[in-house]
This record gives sequence, structure tokens and C-alpha cells, in this order.
Amino acid sequence: MTVPTNRLTSLDVFRGGAIASMILVNTPGSWSHVYPPLLHAEWHGFTPTDLVFPAFLFIAGVAMAFSLHKYQEGATLNRAVYLRLARRCALLFLIGLGLNSLSLILRNWPSPDFANLRIFGVLQRISLAYLGGSLLVLHLQRRWLWLTAGGLLLLYWGLISFVPVPGFGIGDLSPEGNLVGYLDRTLFPPTHLYTPNFDPEGLLSTIPAMVTLLGGYFTGDWLRDQPRSSRTSLGLAMFGLMAVILGGLWGLLFPINKALWTSSYVLYSGGWSLLLLAGCYELIEVRGWQRWSFPLRVMGLNAIALFVGSGIVVRLMNFIKIGSGEEAPNLYRWLYENLFASWAGLLNGSLLFAIANILLWFVILYGCYRRGWFLKL
Repeated sequence: MTVPTNRLTSLDVFRGGAIASMILVNTPGSWSHVYPPLLHAEWHGFTPTDLVFPAFLFIAGVAMAFSLHKYQEGATLNRAVYLRLARRCALLFLIGLGLNSLSLILRNWPSPDFANLRIFGVLQRISLAYLGGSLLVLHLQRRWLWLTAGGLLLLYWGLISFVPVPGFGIGDLSPEGNLVGYLDRTLFPPTHLYTPNFDPEGLLSTIPAMVTLLGGYFTGDWLRDQPRSSRTSLGLAMFGLMAVILGGLWGLLFPINKALWTSSYVLYSGGWSLLLLAGCYELIEVRGWQRWSFPLRVMGLNAIALFVGSGIVVRLMNFIKIGSGEEAPNLYRWLYENLFASWAGLLNGSLLFAIANILLWFVILYGCYRRGWFLKL
């Protein structure tokens, strides 16, 4: 028996886990009090937090294998298909730009200077990676798609390692001297980047991020034709283990680095995504243990709404002051200090603040789920 092309619950659960983890690591009560696994590696290296964003891109690629399959089976590609794709990606990019604009407006109220508006961001990267990846999927046969993905990783490694950066030379992977930052600084005013020297969601590093999405696509394409059995789960786990090993070995030459989205990072994070998906698939699709996963499924079905809604609320909480005077805390800090840190301590209170944020959003999204309200782009 083969897997039908209808939605797999494990994909929604995995997506929900990824977006819930993103909220967890992005909204601690205080950035000064965070458990180390919930922080990104300072530069080279890998922590559980460094898995969150690529896992979300990976599962978007898995879902793509189901949504675009009909076109690889001969369905007609016409202008309407490309317009829908362009509309979706443009909306994602504009929503991300809107969140950046809101940050700028609130941070510099009442006189924001849009010359300092950051162009890139998480949703912008998803948008560009999805656009490029879907076009490749629609126009390349599987064999050429595999070769293209591998070629892009090798090309990125070659560019970063052997193209000289003025003032720094060849192969400089420092935050200031890498080719990714240099290209962004050349193409865009520094005020439009995350920092004047570097943007972790910049233009060049979107190329390997697109391969992360394609890795998910290859996984979904394979899953479509597999029986719902432990053998399929084992296959996912074996592929994942191989990717982790290959990524780790490549990392000895080309360091694993989330900010640069290095080729070794693509393989290493993709391998861990496969291992986690294998666990979800085995528990949910094979063994039918679904009750534990319901909260994650609710969040996964409305992942973009959760990311955007949480982003807006956090920005507003940082803007609203409690009391008067220059030393008055904002609402975000006041809630953390008075409702969490006051009894749980600074470190545990910071973690509990983030967990409470996730739980609150689950309640909100459960209401949307009951009413059939889902944000679809």
C-alpha cells in the first residue's frame, strides 16, 4: 500500500514543532538569562537553536513535493500557475518587510527613518528560497534536480572559500571578512542590513538555504511512494544519519555555520531534520499515536499566522511603557519581571515566559482551528 497524496499529519506536527521552537528561542523573558541550548552558536558551531529555521524550510520543501506533484506528472504549466507562485512569494516577502517596518517605526517613534529599514529577514528568506526552489522543481527532472542541488552546495563552497574579498583576501570566514557580507554591503546600503557589516539572511546565503528546501522536497517526493511502515521511518532515519555524518565531515573543511548557511550546515541540519521527521512519522503515521501531537498540529496548520502574530505582539509589548519616566519598563519586561522572574528566578523565569507565550498562542490558534480559520498564502 502506498501513501496517498493527501496531507500527512506528521508533516503538520513537524511544522508545528518547528514554529513553536522558533517562538521559544525568539521570545525569552530576558536575553541576558537564556539557557545555552536556546541560543545560536556565536559563529561557527551548532546548537539545537540552529536547527529551528532550517527545519521549517525543510518541512516547507516536503509539503512542496505534495503540492507540486501534479505538474511533474504532466499537469499543464500555464501563466496562472506562475502568477499564484509569484503572489505567494511576494506576499511572504512583503509581510516580512512589514514586520521590519513595524520594528523601525516603534523603535524610532514618532520619527522613523526608512533609510534604516532592514530589507531581509526570516520570511524574506523563505520567500526567495521557495521561489527559486519551486521553479527548479517545475522545470527539472529528478536526476537534474539532484545534480543541481549538489552543484549549488559545491558552488557556494567554492565562492566562499576561493573568491577574494577586498581587504581580507581568500577564504576569510570571519563576520567581517566573508564574501556573503561583502556582497550585501556592495549591493545594499549598510543601513538596510541587520548590522552594517553582515546580514544572516542576506542574498548570497539564500542559495544554500534553497538547497535546504530542496532537501525537504526530495524527502517528500520519496515519501509519496512509500508504505506507511516502520521500514519507511527507518529509511528516513538512515538518510538522516548519513547527512549528519557527511555534514560533520565537510564541516572539518567548511565549518558548520548558521549565519553563513554553509554547505556543511545544510547537510548537518538537514540530517537532523530527517531524524526528527522519522520519529514523527513512526509515532503518528505508523503507530497511530496522535493525541500527544494535537497542540503541535494546531500550530503547524497556522504556522505563518503564529509567526506573524507573535512578531507583531512582541514588538508592541516592547513599545508600550508601564508607568512614566525614562526608567519605566516596557510591557514585555514588566510581565517577565513581575509574573515570572519574581518567583521562578531570572533564568527559569525567562524560559517560562517563552513557554507561556507559546501556550497563549496555542489557545488563540485552537480557537481559529475550531472555526476553520487558517492563513493561506
